[in-house]
Amino acid sequence: MAGSGPGLARQDVRFEPDERPPLPMAAGLGVQYALICLASIVLTPTVMITVAGGSTEYLSWAVFAALVISGVTTAIQARRVGRIGAGYVLIMGSTSAFIAVSVTAIEQGGPGMLAVLIIASSLVQFLLASRMALLRRVFTPTVAGTVLILIPVTLTPMILRKLAEVPAGAPTATGPLVAGVTLAVTVLVPLRFSGALRLWAPALGIVAGSLVAGLGFGIYDLSTVYEARWIGLPDLAYPGLDLSFRPEFWALLPSFLMVTLVSAMDTLGDAIAIQRVSWRRPRAIDFRSIQGAIAADGAGNLLSGLAGTVPNTTYGVGIAVAELTGVTSRAIGICVGVVFAAFAFLPKLLALIIAIPGPVVAAYFIVVVALIFVFGMKILLQEGLDYRNGLVVGVAFWLGIVFQFDWIYPEHITGAWEEFLGNGMTVGGITVILLTIFAEVTGGRRLRLKTRLSDDTWSEVDAFLVKFAARRGWDEEMETRLRAVGEETMQILGRAEAETDADDARSLLLIASSDGPAADLEFIATTDEKNVEDQLAMLSEVAAGVPVEAETPLRLLRHYASSIRHQQYHDIDILTIRVESAPQVAGDF
Repeated sequence: MAGSGPGLARQDVRFEPDERPPLPMAAGLGVQYALICLASIVLTPTVMITVAGGSTEYLSWAVFAALVISGVTTAIQARRVGRIGAGYVLIMGSTSAFIAVSVTAIEQGGPGMLAVLIIASSLVQFLLASRMALLRRVFTPTVAGTVLILIPVTLTPMILRKLAEVPAGAPTATGPLVAGVTLAVTVLVPLRFSGALRLWAPALGIVAGSLVAGLGFGIYDLSTVYEARWIGLPDLAYPGLDLSFRPEFWALLPSFLMVTLVSAMDTLGDAIAIQRVSWRRPRAIDFRSIQGAIAADGAGNLLSGLAGTVPNTTYGVGIAVAELTGVTSRAIGICVGVVFAAFAFLPKLLALIIAIPGPVVAAYFIVVVALIFVFGMKILLQEGLDYRNGLVVGVAFWLGIVFQFDWIYPEHITGAWEEFLGNGMTVGGITVILLTIFAEVTGGRRLRLKTRLSDDTWSEVDAFLVKFAARRGWDEEMETRLRAVGEETMQILGRAEAETDADDARSLLLIASSDGPAADLEFIATTDEKNVEDQLAMLSEVAAGVPVEAETPLRLLRHYASSIRHQQYHDIDILTIRVESAPQVAGDF
């Protein structure tokens, strides 16, 4: 059960989201955030376009557009526009998850087809944001984790190509030494040091590798840097939109949708993490903020597609900086957005990053894909790898690998099917989703009660829970606990209903399922009630400000339930309560 006493208050949070730090501090942190993330934002489109054989003009335009859009979406995440934006400091930037599928799209259909694929996939994020509550059983952390651990598999061919990307006539040791220095610095610095130096490890690795490449082997070509202007706009190389919808488009669309799902899950994780580090006193997770973060992610990808550049996503490094500095004010997000947009008008700085040699970039992305794999495994382990989940993940991961490298019946997979099944993320993602849906459909039958919140609703709920306990063959003690949980929950949900006009009566959906000797109850309704988990945490405080008559249902619910989770979405609340037959000591009554 979520809850926190006053002793859990964090003393290292200097400025909460609603507070405003001094302008010099906000501006300084904005520059720091931007510099840490700049290399990733610029290198992602650089790798994608150079590997795919795109023009220099298109590359310059894509980098410019990526920086501007990263700035706009970072500001939207902080400021929140309507239901778009998290309301927290979430740094947005180019995502490496799309590199493999984007390279294939450019090679087969050009930048115009890539732009349309990005626009189409962005609509999925808007759908996920608006229907997150309904899709919570299908698009699970197991799905996201499986697709994440397949991203390194799909990026491996690209990394190998960049490792060997050295000028003709260069010594044979050039690639290995340059990549080795970059990798060593990027890995060893965070292993040896902590704090701010660890956050700068990727940038230090790139600088070290570039120095070896330029001073030691002369493969860092700075001619474009000398020619670039200090301030200005790139040549207009907008690729346009290819609306022909050729077979290549439909073959690649599932891959883009799979990666978009992963991006949404990544954003979900970052939106949860930033909430954890932003407040002095722990709060329950606000899923409305997560919906806003995913919607902003979708808006960023929509803008990226329209502008002809790479998709973007949230950057977890921003969360590390927020935790390190203790400054989580929304003003920081606005400053970061302004700095990103300003960098877009500095062609010489961008040319310096674009010219970074291939082995340096490859070594940098080795660390990136390694962290992506670990992040995926963390999600899977946090979700729990029981026999069923382990079987689903194992089968999906194996199929993703063998189809990615054409190890299974390549002679039978040709034409459009070759493009469709030749991407490990597509095969693995579809596999895990289909197996998840199968497990959900064939699982234990759930009982449902759909009614309206009113003074008479309790009798319906009570009768429903009695029927549910009888069908499961539970004893009188378990039935009593279920009925007590139902009664106290209805009192809590009924508070907002008491202030609602009869014509605006809210609906209630109660879903009951069993997990061995335990019962899981989901109360789905629309309320204006404060988060129940936060209210339970307040019960431990001496002066919580909660009226005595309002405390009683909360205390009783905490006594009878073994766990309580309140998920608040836009227009709907889901109160999930687990009830076990054995008494649970969850707190003093």
